[in-house]
Amino acid sequence: MEHKLYIYNTLSRKKEQFIPLHDDRVGMYVCGPTVYSDVHLGNCRTFISFDLIYRYLLYLGYKVRYVRNITDAGHLEGDRDEGDDKFAKKAKLEQLEPMEIVQKYSIGFHEILSIFNTLPPSIEPTATGHISEQIEMVKAILESGYAYEIDGTVYFDVEKYNKDLPYGILTNRKLEDLLEGTRELGGQNEKKGRLDFALWIKAKSETLMQWPSPWGWGFPGWHIECSAMSTKYLGTTFDIHGGGMDLQATHHTNEIAQSQACNHTAPAKYWMHTNMLTVNGVRMSKTAGNGFLPKELFTGAHPLLERGYSPMTVRFFMAQSHYRSTLDFSNEALQASEKGFERLMDGYSRLQKLQASAVSSVDTTSLRSKCEEAMNDDFNTPIVIAHLFEALKAINLVHDGKETISAEDLEELKTVFSVFIEDVLGLKSEDETSGGNEAYKGAIDLLLNMRLEAKQNKDWATSDKIRNELTALGFEIKDTKDGFEWKI
Repeated sequence: MEHKLYIYNTLSRKKEQFIPLHDDRVGMYVCGPTVYSDVHLGNCRTFISFDLIYRYLLYLGYKVRYVRNITDAGHLEGDRDEGDDKFAKKAKLEQLEPMEIVQKYSIGFHEILSIFNTLPPSIEPTATGHISEQIEMVKAILESGYAYEIDGTVYFDVEKYNKDLPYGILTNRKLEDLLEGTRELGGQNEKKGRLDFALWIKAKSETLMQWPSPWGWGFPGWHIECSAMSTKYLGTTFDIHGGGMDLQATHHTNEIAQSQACNHTAPAKYWMHTNMLTVNGVRMSKTAGNGFLPKELFTGAHPLLERGYSPMTVRFFMAQSHYRSTLDFSNEALQASEKGFERLMDGYSRLQKLQASAVSSVDTTSLRSKCEEAMNDDFNTPIVIAHLFEALKAINLVHDGKETISAEDLEELKTVFSVFIEDVLGLKSEDETSGGNEAYKGAIDLLLNMRLEAKQNKDWATSDKIRNELTALGFEIKDTKDGFEWKI
């Protein structure tokens, strides 16, 4: 199977034609959340971006094994080898067991991604479910000579590894430059080198989450978890490894080094990274105080938000920016996306009601190839959306009786809109998002049909009363040559 799909590979810093290791199958690993708190929007942007990528690979006909892990142990504060375990700290704070914390925030994570209409991954392994695989990997790295053990903690020897293979290959940085950016080791630090990182960490007596190992009781380092799980489910080399750009310099750099040291081969062919979020031009972060959670975005319960925005508006807003570009949140941008999303879905709804003619006076045949061309250029969703909006002009002209469309062209147009709006972009109407209410919609249709009847009987008082009262309740009603359209 061959498609002219091009992906920007962080490893080579250029777009490359995507040629999977196996003709019709794709292995994709994406670093998942650390479930000690509510999932933040930066994570959501990454997972929605890879959901779009996953959906398009499926559209191209690939059988995709999409693995996205859950980190439920071993992630210390500051993403380093010292400090409190994030789960233990939160467990003490909330007076719960660490696995209660994991359960609580895993459920919340899945709920948010479901609201955003993301497809579940093929496999969602947990770090605690793969302790034995991580121990075996650490043993193999020790045997290869690229790690050393000190008093129950095993460290990866970065400088020794770098003599054989470039440690900073993913970020295109030399070891000397990386060393300049790190602090000198204190006299009490047991590591040999400043860049060395823990593969296995000795547990203190009070550590809540610890497991037996050849080096004593302890827990895995954060980086080894992803290497072990990606190897188990996708093999020593697979097609795509993804995550947020914040993981590139340390987590993914360490993954490459330890996987190479263990398996003697590069772990992934293509490395993909999503860009960061900003709010009114300032990077979104806890320290800046400008970060809001998805639920705050939906309800508007945050000082920086004028009001709430629906999940599909937010998903559409994210798709309007390329996954490698900075995404800037502002009330103005979200409100513009809200209007754009409504316009797109109104046009899609109008398309379903179009009547075919014997011949076409509008050309819609190239829409599919234009959308595919955009997605084949490193999943360029903003261009796909632009093509769909261009096609809305033709839909409106046919709807208003100013142009005609043949049955064949109409069917193709409906198929392309369905494929790219629903299957690839993962968008659905707000009615579907909220579960819909057929009785509610039926009641509004009944009222508006009664209004039509009243107009035909020249009962203007009843006709106006129905329209005015529905308008006062927030409904938008538009009379058409075929009857009416409404939305709220």
